[in-house]
Amino acid sequence: MTEVAASPVDPTSTMLSKRFAALLVLAALVGVVASLAAWGFLELIYQIQQEVFTHLPKDLGYDGAPLWWSLPVLAIAGLVTAFAIARLPGGGGHVPAEGLNPAPTQPIELPGVVLAALASIGLGIVLGPEAPLIALGGGLGILAIRLLRSDAPPEVSTLIAAAGTFAALSFLFGSPLIGAVILIEAAGLGGARLPLVLVPGLLAAGIGSLVSIGLGSWTGLSTSHISIGVLPVPAFARPDFVDFLWTILLAVVVAVITFAIFRLARATQRMAVWRPFLLLPAIGIIVSGLAIGFSEATGKDVNEVLFSGQNALPGLVPGAGTWSLSALALLIAFKGVAYSISLGSFRGGPTFPAMFLGVAAGLMAAQLPGFEITPAVAVGLGAAVVSVLRLPLSALVLAVVLTSKAGLGTGPLIIVGVIVAYLTTLGLSARQASEAATGDGVRADAAAGPATPTA
Repeated sequence: MTEVAASPVDPTSTMLSKRFAALLVLAALVGVVASLAAWGFLELIYQIQQEVFTHLPKDLGYDGAPLWWSLPVLAIAGLVTAFAIARLPGGGGHVPAEGLNPAPTQPIELPGVVLAALASIGLGIVLGPEAPLIALGGGLGILAIRLLRSDAPPEVSTLIAAAGTFAALSFLFGSPLIGAVILIEAAGLGGARLPLVLVPGLLAAGIGSLVSIGLGSWTGLSTSHISIGVLPVPAFARPDFVDFLWTILLAVVVAVITFAIFRLARATQRMAVWRPFLLLPAIGIIVSGLAIGFSEATGKDVNEVLFSGQNALPGLVPGAGTWSLSALALLIAFKGVAYSISLGSFRGGPTFPAMFLGVAAGLMAAQLPGFEITPAVAVGLGAAVVSVLRLPLSALVLAVVLTSKAGLGTGPLIIVGVIVAYLTTLGLSARQASEAATGDGVRADAAAGPATPTA
């Protein structure tokens, strides 16, 4: 006797139903709430940074923050983050060394996620805000559906959580398109059911964007110091053969450096979980020491190494003439190590420091013969993002949008750079996995001892 297979859900009929219309209204409301929460979160981070690194030193009689100022600040950041990880539900959110995790965060976990992120990002650790914003948007979406209808099926909660996540991440990048592409690719969404998540998510992001741009005579909230904008790069008409050669080389180098950064990050992660109240303050002090060492070696500000680089990124390209090759190399080295150990211990997002380091690598590559600054920066940016997130479409969209002032000439180079960096990262990861498997096998054989000969 054959069983009748269940007929698949028709996405079109679902989207035309009254229930889906009600979900769209809820998604729009959640989009506004999530965007307001994202603004408040980013604004609070900015104010913490201003109070701790600008106003407090002046109040204590210093003419600006002294060179040693970040040492106690980052030690305190370690203690607060350790408390959020060890004592609050959710472990402070996912470990950034594991990449970008779009899984919904439960509302009960939000206090720990927010506290860990405020302490890490607000006090100078080398991580970005995108991962906590994903958690914040998703958690608020789940909370909204539970308050309105506690017996809602899990699929509805997931859909509204995705809508909140769309809105929060789109607020950060200033574009619903970027947020949608990142989340779709990161979550592996696709197939016939994609519109069921995409339509409410885009609506939430679009309505939520009114929080930043305003409506009619209402100008919206100020986001000039908390969201990243288009990079001020020179126009670039079209690439030539030399540009493609340098693009391939730069993409491979960026992928290799990023792979090394994450390998150290995972080693740090294995160590940091044992005694967070001791090790996280120690790691914070090491990050501060790296920033101080960079400042002493180059004469640049310690903030070039501290923080995610989100605020410093727009000024890095126009100020390229003030950076020597050696200073850029030291910046990549010192911030790369600080970024690596931050990834494995504190809480935040992995994307923005990678973008900053990718642009810095692009500025170095722009010294190569025949390689202009615009394609070098665009390729370095895209290669760094794909090496971290392993989301080629997201990396491509980010690099194209953030360098859009240059025109369309960089597009082919960005595509080649992203693909080369992506394949290089996959190859390095496969080799590492093979070596780890071989090593485990050798250790297992050694533990078993010599084989007993048979008669």
